[in-house]
Amino acid sequence: MDVNAAVAALAAIAGVCTGVIAMLAFRWSERDQARPTRTSLHTDAVLPPGVDTVLSVLRSSAVVLDESDSVVKASSAAYALGLVRGGKLAVEPMLNMARDTRRDGEIRQVELDLPRRGTGRGEALAVSARVAPLGSRLVLLLVEDLTEARRIEAVRRDFVANVSHELKTPVGALSLLSEAVMDASDDPEAVTRFAGRMQIEATRLTNLVQELIDLSRVQNDDPLEDSEPVRVDELVAEAIDRSRHTASTKQITMASGGTADLHVWGSRGQLAAALGNLVENAVNYSPARTRVGIAARRVAAPGGDLIEIAVTDQGIGISEKDRERVFERFYRVDPARSRATGGTGLGLAIVKHVAASHGGEVTVWSTEGQGSTFTLRLPEAGAARRNRGSGAETGLDPDFDLDPGMDSDFDPDFDSEFGGEFDAAPGTAASASPTPPIS
Repeated sequence: MDVNAAVAALAAIAGVCTGVIAMLAFRWSERDQARPTRTSLHTDAVLPPGVDTVLSVLRSSAVVLDESDSVVKASSAAYALGLVRGGKLAVEPMLNMARDTRRDGEIRQVELDLPRRGTGRGEALAVSARVAPLGSRLVLLLVEDLTEARRIEAVRRDFVANVSHELKTPVGALSLLSEAVMDASDDPEAVTRFAGRMQIEATRLTNLVQELIDLSRVQNDDPLEDSEPVRVDELVAEAIDRSRHTASTKQITMASGGTADLHVWGSRGQLAAALGNLVENAVNYSPARTRVGIAARRVAAPGGDLIEIAVTDQGIGISEKDRERVFERFYRVDPARSRATGGTGLGLAIVKHVAASHGGEVTVWSTEGQGSTFTLRLPEAGAARRNRGSGAETGLDPDFDLDPGMDSDFDPDFDSEFGGEFDAAPGTAASASPTPPIS
């Protein structure tokens, strides 16, 4: 009995000790949880109520500094811009502004150019910094990224300068020619000659103004507002008709081929203008008695099938340095040829904007002296994808490579590119023999 009593006493003592230890551990845990962390000291105890929430929804990069210039709160955008490093504000001019504002309480604002992190190319990051006092001890810094706004402003400025120059040329020519007509009023032959030149300059001016209107419309309009399924072969036929007279004059054969009954979704007017510009450029920059080909096909893509429309010529080609800028507004590969053909330098810029607004792209392959291929890639219309299955094909191989740049053994001869000899007379549309043209 004495042994049992002793065991029971020991068990009771052990239970009491365990309970005391558990209670002490619980109290210690509660004390640790109640103790403020470094983050909560900076955010909850120091920041005025509601400021943390407001800063989290601001579009600007936000940094809050305490009286020792330590960062109390910083948004993720501030870290992304490289404003905060190691818990300190890393931009010295902004730090000096914060100190001045803390001293006198005045709001300050300045625009700065900061080096980009990790580019290694010396590109500047344009920002606007505004510093204001936040309570009695804190300073709030708001930084707005102005880089994109500066870039857009520079593009707008260059565009206005280019437009002014392009308009000045035909207007100046018309002024000089009108004076020449007045001086040659007694010479009917000279008047007729000068009047013909005036017509040419007036046409060039009209074309420039119209393409400026088209470019503005393409940039501002949403093609999905009046979008519809558009037959690709109808776009090809319209593009060929638009350049038929010029091609006939130069004895250039225009050929069409590829997969028939394809559809894209978008604005018919914009798509017709884009493809028409590609075909017109191909004709204008091709020597006499050559060929221009337009072919379409369907290609598989992860986000849905694409329609590729390729325009290939046997023209002068484009150098590598010019290929990087060929889609810029008013950029001309051959300014002398552009003046002779009445080109404005806006055609390919319009094509680029149309392709982008329709969810596609335009690319170029070219070799100097061999020719060029411009490929317009657009998403296929959903209705066409659902209804295809028995679509008609032309006699061409539907898997032929529209983009010669993808084939290291590209032969610029159109007979091999389009699968056979062309039967069309110069200046007319044709398909590879013996199949009829797409219409």
